[in-house]
Amino acid sequence: MTNPPRIERQPTSLGLGAWQLAWLAAAVFVVSAGYGALMPLLPAWLAPLMAADGQAEVARHVGLLSGLYAAGVLVGAPLWGLVSDRWGRGRILVIGLVGYVTSLLPLLWPDWIGLAGIYASRGATGFFVAAVVPVVPALVAEHTPQDQRARRFAWLGAMSLLGFLFGPGLNAAAAQMSTTLASVGAGTFDPTNLVIVTSAALGALMMLGLATTLPRVAPAAVDDNIQPQSGDRRRTMALWGLNGAVMFVLSGFEVLGIVLQGQQHPTLSSREISLMFAECSLVMLGVNALLFFTGLLERAAGRGVMAAGLVLAIAGLAMLAQHRSDGWMYIGVSLTAAGTGLVLPTISYLAAGASRRRRLGATMGGLAAAAGFGQTLGSAAAGWLFGAVAQFSFAWLALPLLATLGTLIVRPAWWSTESQPPHSPRVSPAPLPK
Repeated sequence: MTNPPRIERQPTSLGLGAWQLAWLAAAVFVVSAGYGALMPLLPAWLAPLMAADGQAEVARHVGLLSGLYAAGVLVGAPLWGLVSDRWGRGRILVIGLVGYVTSLLPLLWPDWIGLAGIYASRGATGFFVAAVVPVVPALVAEHTPQDQRARRFAWLGAMSLLGFLFGPGLNAAAAQMSTTLASVGAGTFDPTNLVIVTSAALGALMMLGLATTLPRVAPAAVDDNIQPQSGDRRRTMALWGLNGAVMFVLSGFEVLGIVLQGQQHPTLSSREISLMFAECSLVMLGVNALLFFTGLLERAAGRGVMAAGLVLAIAGLAMLAQHRSDGWMYIGVSLTAAGTGLVLPTISYLAAGASRRRRLGATMGGLAAAAGFGQTLGSAAAGWLFGAVAQFSFAWLALPLLATLGTLIVRPAWWSTESQPPHSPRVSPAPLPK
């Protein structure tokens, strides 16, 4: 008699523990907080390096530095994602955080490094942050069962938003710390330098935490020996395009709907504009919390969730294009923020499901690069649109979302969460009888 065929079972994924997830979420929080803390300080920090009447020059350099940071993310995200597929995600995360900390420290001596050094430092910071932004969700997706992935992605999105909100609070804490140190005779410390030191220290802490807690072995991928189908590539590219389009609209909406509202409505104070920024972030944070606590993405079709978010965002932009009172303006901001806040984590969730495990880094890197590209174009286009058609710019800004909604309807296969039908177990030949 011959022995029955042996079923070769694939190793199961190594799940992430609570502490591992906490360190990964904290890394996302720290790099977001570092960006949100330093950017508002750049004008006053750069002013001593400029001419006496260089206000316009300072504004120009702030814009260029912001663009260079975004360019660093745009270039670095696909590169780091691809390298993480080959070298391992934990290693790339640690390298990214080492580079993040190293790129911040030269800013403590702006007179010594000069303007060129400041540009190099900000570009390098964006480049190394790009090793964190796509690799964290790729690692989480790699080690997370499908039925838990949506909640964890919503958690990562919420931590990114919280970090951005925490950034200005870090400025306030640094100012208070500077005052306290001076009052006890410890010396005079520039609050900006304290922000830089704190951001670097938090980055170093994340580096040590991740280096000691991340899994050493990647889970085996059952589809490593199967070539990607053209449908997988189409789905991935469609999600990249959608992410870029939504970030184009979100960036333009923030510039038009918040920053430039003071020109359209002179009665708005800087405090009210700040409140609208906070409203936008808090609404998006609330949507992420909704996705986390309800498990909506595991229960509903991703295409339907994205369609609902696009409809909300389009309605909010239409309201902003026609509003005549502050109350309706706040409602329009909330609807647009809620809609985009619903679509963006859904895109990440679908991208993780549409990609093979060995290509997750490249997929998430492309997603981050598309977001950076859309964000850069959106900011530039918003200023041009506002100068051309003022408030009606919001209607034009809704056109990419309308086009995307049409694509959801006519191309449903692009938004599937599965890249391949389930594979049957491999059956090895029975051994020859002895």
